[in-house]
Amino acid sequence: MIRYIWVLAFILLLSEVSFAQSTDILRVEYTSLPKGDSGTNASRYRLLLNVPIKVGLDKYLVLGGEVNLIDFEITKEYPFDSSEINTLYVIDFNAGYIFKVSEDWRFVGIVTPRIASNLVNGLQGDDFLLNLTATMWKEKMDLDKPFRLILGLTYNSTTGLPFPLPLINYYKRFHRSWSYSLGIPRTDLRYHIKDNHTLQMALFLDGYFVNVQNDILLPDGELGSSISLSAIIMALGYQYNISKRISFYGIGGVTLNQRGLLRNDKREKVYTLNDKNAGGIYWKAGFKISIF
Repeated sequence: MIRYIWVLAFILLLSEVSFAQSTDILRVEYTSLPKGDSGTNASRYRLLLNVPIKVGLDKYLVLGGEVNLIDFEITKEYPFDSSEINTLYVIDFNAGYIFKVSEDWRFVGIVTPRIASNLVNGLQGDDFLLNLTATMWKEKMDLDKPFRLILGLTYNSTTGLPFPLPLINYYKRFHRSWSYSLGIPRTDLRYHIKDNHTLQMALFLDGYFVNVQNDILLPDGELGSSISLSAIIMALGYQYNISKRISFYGIGGVTLNQRGLLRNDKREKVYTLNDKNAGGIYWKAGFKISIF
């Protein structure tokens, strides 16, 4: 049963435009987001929980949720009232269905309603978004060199594209002490020192897209209706495994590129909050219960 929670959460990770990393039953995490040249320190607090329900032979319904609170300490003077973006919220409600198609393949379908807002005036219509994902999943974990392949399509309302995008991820344990994962939004190489200690080198995406309820009036008369951050990060990490499924972890690195924007109601850029090619410091630490 734990395996089915893992695959649901992992596919959520792959399909997220907000680039949240979610491979777990339970996760509690703190992230220091890259400051860049914006004069703004940002912290993200995250709590995730997934619960499986068996509904038939090799059929599972998985219900879960995730809460992200992004807290800003603004130290730069902006030419507009920045108090509206001091605190941002991203709240997901996940419903996944998994069933066996053949001996080798399983289907995974996921519906993720999302609230992404500064919530200064309660809930409003523009705060709600919807993500949909449909994938086929194959794995052979009982081999000398186990592997996992995920192929599918994902539709995310934050992209502004009226069609689904392809989703591909491939994992392989090619040596007793080494494994890798290739895909988007994360690619990594892991060195398994012992059962209790793992080092990793990773390249991944992080960020968010959040509605701003009271539009921000800019000096040129444009209105900022949403705020977004996208960052490409190269990092090194360490994980201490208390048991096979329970661990503490930490990861730190630098941004190769990052961009923070205010966008209008058509999701077009109207103000650049942060546009730095490289050098922003990124780190996070947490506790998780998972299968990987």
